[in-house]
Amino acid sequence: MSTPPPTAGERPHPLHALRAGAFATCALFLLVGVGVLLRQPLLIPPLAASAALVHGAPGLPISQPRNLVGGQLLSAVIGFVALTVTGSNGWSAALAGGLALGAMMLTHLPHSPAAATAVIVVLQAPHPVPFLPLLALATLLLVVIGMLPGRIGGHPVRYPLTW
Repeated sequence: MSTPPPTAGERPHPLHALRAGAFATCALFLLVGVGVLLRQPLLIPPLAASAALVHGAPGLPISQPRNLVGGQLLSAVIGFVALTVTGSNGWSAALAGGLALGAMMLTHLPHSPAAATAVIVVLQAPHPVPFLPLLALATLLLVVIGMLPGRIGGHPVRYPLTW
C-alpha cells in the first residue's frame, strides 16, 4: 500500500513515518558499520540531519544529492580554511558556519545540515586528508540508501528528483 507524503502542516501517515525512520536508521547504521570497518568515525551529527532530510523530506531541493554532497563538502572546505586562518575557537566556528551558508547559497548547493559540518571542522580540527574523503563516502552512501525506499519500500516519492 502506498501512502502519499504529507503536505505542509499535515500530519504524516504512520506508515510513511515508520518507513522514513526505518530507512534513516539503516542509513546511519551503515555509516557506523563502514566507520568501524575503516577504523574511522563516519557518522557525524550533521549527517544524521542529512539522513533525516533525505528520508523525511525526499522531495525538497535541499535533500537532493547535488545539495547533500556538494553542500557538505563545500562547508567542510570552508571550515578547514577558517580553521587554518583563525584557529579553533568559537568565534571561528561561528564565522565558518555563516560563511558556509553564504557559499552554499551562492553556489546553489543549500543543505542546512552542512553549515554544522563547517562548525564541527573548526571545533574538532580533524586532519583534512581522512576527513574529506570519508565525508564524501558518507554522503554518497546516504544518497544510495536514500534511493532505496522508492524502489523497495513503496515510498511514493522517488529519490532523487534531480541530480
